[in-house]
Amino acid sequence: MSDFADLLDSLAHAPSRVLTADGAFDAPTLRARALAIADALQARGARVVASRLDNGPDWLALDLALRARGLVHAPLPTFFSAAQTAHALARSGADLLVLAHATPPIPDTVPLLPGLRVRVLESAGASMPAGTACITFTSGTTGQPKGVCIADDALLTVANALVEAARPLAPARHLCLMPLSTLLENISGLYGALLSGADIAVPPLAEIGYSGAAGLDVGRLLTCLHRYAPHSLIVFPQLLLALVTAAEQGVTLPASLRFVAVGGGRVGPALLARADALGLPVFEGYGLSECVSVVALNRPGAVRAGSVGRPLPHARVSVVDGELHVAGVRCLSYLGEYAQPPGAIATGDLGHVDDDGFVHVTGRRKHMFITAFGRNVSPEWVESELLQHPLFTQAIVLGEARPFNVAVAWLHQPDADAATVQRALDAVNAGLPDYARVARVIRADRPFAAADGLLTDNGRPRRDAIAHAYADAIARVYDDASVFPDSAPTQELPA
Repeated sequence: MSDFADLLDSLAHAPSRVLTADGAFDAPTLRARALAIADALQARGARVVASRLDNGPDWLALDLALRARGLVHAPLPTFFSAAQTAHALARSGADLLVLAHATPPIPDTVPLLPGLRVRVLESAGASMPAGTACITFTSGTTGQPKGVCIADDALLTVANALVEAARPLAPARHLCLMPLSTLLENISGLYGALLSGADIAVPPLAEIGYSGAAGLDVGRLLTCLHRYAPHSLIVFPQLLLALVTAAEQGVTLPASLRFVAVGGGRVGPALLARADALGLPVFEGYGLSECVSVVALNRPGAVRAGSVGRPLPHARVSVVDGELHVAGVRCLSYLGEYAQPPGAIATGDLGHVDDDGFVHVTGRRKHMFITAFGRNVSPEWVESELLQHPLFTQAIVLGEARPFNVAVAWLHQPDADAATVQRALDAVNAGLPDYARVARVIRADRPFAAADGLLTDNGRPRRDAIAHAYADAIARVYDDASVFPDSAPTQELPA
């Protein structure tokens, strides 16, 4: 498939179907909807089109329409705050914002086609490199979305690599569990599925069980899995933990699963071992938006526990001063910035490549802290151990220049008593060296959420924001500590 126009043309005779709770429709119907959307947008003279749509067939049709006609798509996550949305729209220079029809109609919008409305924007244009086809927004530590500009050929290159990686397992039905505005789901769940002729299940996020950016109803998720009986899924570590925990408690998972890719954060080896013991076909991977999503992936015939797999053909990974650098397919630039300098991209991720070419990621350079005893601690490592215990749902670990480490955590059982929390913490610490152990747990008063500025758009914790939100409680822990944790019992403190 040489370009997206060819891909859209191929849907006239493709076997793929789009599945929803209301039924299924075939690839020719998807193609017809995409062409109708493309004609309607071009009639309005659009060049850059932003969208804020829930997962569903119209998300697919809109994206394919823009790809095939050479227009720029700037998809916005539905959980972006009003301020984040306004910032992203201004930065993108979008001419139109596409929204789903609502009753009553959304103010300041006009019909585009049945089911879709648009808001005409006063665009001042945007500084983006030639060839930009997609602007994917990733939230940085400041909370303001950062636009990454990507070309069509890069999107297709990565999509084709993922198709080849999964080919031995022949997944013929993919269930989109991530928002389609997430670059990984967009490339693998949409383009990859269509390139391989697979069916695509695109339920709205509420049907999956999501509420906001962090809430998840596991019962609804399991119902969704059984309804669509997918062969392939892409999940974040927390979602994998929810599935593994449910299965360990006797809940039956679909026997149809063949390929469960997990990424977006470090996955502890114990969680992967638990998944393997259940017979779940889990394959850990690694990527970043600047490298157009997936860089490395464990895949059939090439799996190494504790690694994120070997690089895919379009990527080359090296290590410079303990930091992973990636060359090959890459973004064009950030919005409003000049093109990236040539050469490999410094990822900011710590890790190594073993003798057999498997990539190992151990944490983020900017997150690493040094304790008062001079020991380097990668908090992602400790957090992944915490999150493998069923009691801990979200957590960050802190300890820069301190004699012991503390965690701010949201518990799966918010009303668990102190003894229960202590037993869970003891169990986690038993598998950690003394310098990495968590001495005190501060209970979060609510889940970390993107709407509160405590999570990024793909569910990663904003450490500085969380530390600021619980600064008083953290200060009390250290102010009240009169002894080092190896000579005193650990305890939890309220926020």
